[in-house]
Order: sequence, then C-alpha cells, then structure tokens
Amino acid sequence: MQKKLIVSDPNVMMGKPVVSGTRITVELILEKLAAGETIDQILEAHPRLTEEGIQAALAFAADVLKGDLVYPIAETV
Repeated sequence: MQKKLIVSDPNVMMGKPVVSGTRITVELILEKLAAGETIDQILEAHPRLTEEGIQAALAFAADVLKGDLVYPIAETV
C-alpha cells in the first residue's frame, strides 16, 4: 500500500493540502509551475520535496477540479 503523499492537517499550513512530510502546499507547487518554473527548479529550491510529491500534487489538483463545483471565470474585455 502506497503512503498517502498529499495530506491535510489543521495544525499544518492552516489545513491546506501539503506534500506529506513537508510544509509545501499543493497551491505553492501549482503557482510555481504556472509561473514557468521547471520541476527541477522547484526540487532545487525545496530539497525535502520529491518529483513523486510534485506528481501527487498535480494529481490531487486534477481530482479536486473533477468535483461538481462550477468555477465561473469572468470575461475580460
């Protein structure tokens, strides 16, 4: 059985989902990737993080977005 890589604890980062064993949030990983950082750059900046942790964060985010919530996006003119 594989260890759960994404966890949420109210006592760690206000309950935001983090990579297990770190205080690195899924949100931070997504922000860094969206800003154009590479996985290697993220790993270099966060030595406790692993590539497996980054992949788990991406999978977690994809699963969350599969939910039944609607995220309206405002049109820009």
